[in-house]
Formats: sequence, C-alpha cells, structure tokens
Amino acid sequence: MKPLDIALAVTVAVIWGVGFVLTRIALDEMSSTLLTALRFAITALPCLVLPRPKMSWTLVFAISWLLVAQFMAQTYGIEHGVPAGLTAVIVQSQALFTVAFAALFLRELPTRIQVLGIGIASCGLLLICLTVGYDFSVVAFAVLMTAPVSFAVSNLLLRQARAVPMLDLFAWIGLIAMLPLLTALFVVDGPRVTWLALSQISLAVAGCVLALGLLGTTLGYWIWGRLLRNYTAAQVVPFALLVPFIGAGASALVFDEKFGTLRLAGMVVVIAGIGVMLLSRRPPVLVEVA
Repeated sequence: MKPLDIALAVTVAVIWGVGFVLTRIALDEMSSTLLTALRFAITALPCLVLPRPKMSWTLVFAISWLLVAQFMAQTYGIEHGVPAGLTAVIVQSQALFTVAFAALFLRELPTRIQVLGIGIASCGLLLICLTVGYDFSVVAFAVLMTAPVSFAVSNLLLRQARAVPMLDLFAWIGLIAMLPLLTALFVVDGPRVTWLALSQISLAVAGCVLALGLLGTTLGYWIWGRLLRNYTAAQVVPFALLVPFIGAGASALVFDEKFGTLRLAGMVVVIAGIGVMLLSRRPPVLVEVA
C-alpha cells in the first residue's frame, strides 16, 4: 500500500476507536435506536447536493441496511452493559470475517499466515465467550456478535462500487438507512420518548453525535470504502487491529474500565491474531471463477 493510504487507514482506526467512547457517552442521554438514526441522518445530509450513485440500487440498499444492522448491534451491546473497550475488540473482529468471506465468496485466497491469524483470533473470541453472563447478558453479546459479520459483508459489497465516488455513495446510503431506522424508532421508542430525548440533549452529547455522524460514518467510511476499492480485503482490513487498542485504551482512560483475566486474555489473543494477519507480505492469490 502507498504511504498515504497507510496513513489514511491509521486515521480511520483512530476515528473509529474513539467513536466507541463517544457512543458510550451519547447513550447516557438517548437510546441506541435514536443514536443510530441521528448518526445516519447526519450522514445523509450531503445527498441534498450530491448526485445519486450510478450503481445497482439493490447493492446500495444491501450496503445501507448492513451498516444499519452493524451500528444497531454495537450500540445495543454498549447500551446493555458490554464495556466500550470490549465492544471495540469484538466489532473489529470483522477483519477475520472479511478475509474468510472474501476467500469463500470472491476466491481471494488468504495466505497460510493469514489463516493462522484467523485461527488465533477465533480462539480469542472463544475465550471472551466464556466470560459472557457475568456483567452483561448472553443476549447482548449475541446481538453484538452480529456487528462484525454485518461489517464484513458490507466490506465485500463496497468493493463492487469501484467506479462510484464514495462520498456520493455514503450520503445516499445514509438516506436509505433512514427508512428502517425511523420505523424502528417509532416502534421501539415511540414519538413521545424520542421527542423528550431530543429536547433534553446536552451540548456535549450533541457534539458526540455530530462527531459520530461526520467523522465516524461519513469521513471514516468514505476513506475505508476508497481503500477497499483500490486494494484487496486482506491488505486493508488488518489495519482494524489498531481500533481495539485505541478503543480499549480510551475507554479505560475515560471510564476506568477494567477487564477480568480471562476476558483480557481473550482480547489480547484476538488482537494478536489480527496482528499475525499483518505479517503476510504476499497478497492473496485471486482465483477467477468461470
């Protein structure tokens, strides 16, 4: 990868890592459904001046709703007791899911080192699973685990948008996302609770929501989509290794989060597994399907 693109990948990791802390702060004043809806509403604003992306609407809808599923799952997890630092580690396990799905569906065969990394990271997730039920529910963990899977599938679909400007695409993705989000907001929270939360929002939380929408979603995914368009999944997604470090570190600093021995070991093993994937210097072999 070019040095500039490496720097951009690191920038996205920092934005997303800090984003878990901002999410935790925002959830003190609003529901996970409202936070996700506001985040995508901010992302959708540029569609007022940007043209519609020239690509399959089926693909646009699929990417949009996968991202909705990802953010709903991760904010639900944090809202229901999963520590922000642990959430960062689990969500960024999307790296191993992306490489695995790319091999399965796109025939981007991983190297032996990448396979080893996937195996190590999977063992780490298993260790984390053994700690579920002590300070958060199995349901919260199960919902959260759908986030990296949704993230991984959206990564692969984004690679199909090679000729589409990413800023245009994500603005319209945000607009399309509002349909399921407004429906969920009406059903889950209701108009009265939603209006009450909006009328009492503090300046600090409003700033968190703006940062999540403008930086975490619009800027972050614009850069991420551009990188996925220009490089293979196995070259890009391992940079997600930095997100758990930043997310867990920021959460420990801001919220004084502490992790038990087994859970901490699982987090370290997941990060180590993704790190092993970075050791592969040879890009995966692309096998064309007739």
